[in-house]
Amino acid sequence: MEQTENVFTAKTVDEAIAEGLATLGITLDEAEITVIEEGKKKLFGSVKAQVKVEKKRSEGKRAADFIDNLLAILGIKAVSEVVSEDEAINIDIKTTASSRVIGKRGDVLDAIQCMAGAYANIGSESYKKVVVDCENYRAQREQTLKELALKLAAKAVESGRKMSLEPMTPYERRIIHSVLMDNADVKTVSEGKEPARYIVVIPNNAKPGDKGIRYGERHGGRGNGRRDNRGGGRRDNRGERRSDNRGERRSSGGAKRGKKEIHFGAFLGNSNDLKPEETKTEE
Repeated sequence: MEQTENVFTAKTVDEAIAEGLATLGITLDEAEITVIEEGKKKLFGSVKAQVKVEKKRSEGKRAADFIDNLLAILGIKAVSEVVSEDEAINIDIKTTASSRVIGKRGDVLDAIQCMAGAYANIGSESYKKVVVDCENYRAQREQTLKELALKLAAKAVESGRKMSLEPMTPYERRIIHSVLMDNADVKTVSEGKEPARYIVVIPNNAKPGDKGIRYGERHGGRGNGRRDNRGGGRRDNRGERRSDNRGERRSSGGAKRGKKEIHFGAFLGNSNDLKPEETKTEE
């Protein structure tokens, strides 16, 4: 029988497994076994069985190894550390490329967390939640959302109008709802469909029929859907830009309109160029 890096070779699979368990000093329930070659007889001689026997990793260690391998494929040097495995599996990613790991408003980090959670629970009888963090992003984001919720409520009461946010994940929406749950001046509802579901803060003094406004939106300037014409050229009766050269003609059909971009998460930067919501779907 031969053994190399936890790969055991014998005449049969069972004999190879038995050799591996004895060498590692573990039981069958404590082992992760991968059959490399089942072994078979040939016309001249035979092929031996090969199995890889390793001590079973915890769900957290499996998830951390999965994340490290995933980030290596993406060309990101990082080390994932299991912080705790009690009620939930908490994993912290340490890397110098934190912006690539976190992504825009945490979208990359959320994707890593989703995949790691699915991988960690493969073969488990009960589901265990996996939370992946990097550079304390989760706590910082939660604090930002709490401050935003209070600011949004104050703006809604001051203006007497409904205020809506950019689409958020269910986790982020729960933070906004929980912060304003006991606020006597406003109530919060979620509208739209995933993944573009967003929160609307409704003040008690809102007028009937008020369609609301997007938080951070300006009035009378940008945000009214029209562009400044100071960039040169003229517009025809339909509002389309025409060249100063009257001999030029627009190509047939004109330029196609681009699709409206959907932003995920709360928009916390300069939102002057955001257009108002066109439609809302009841919850």
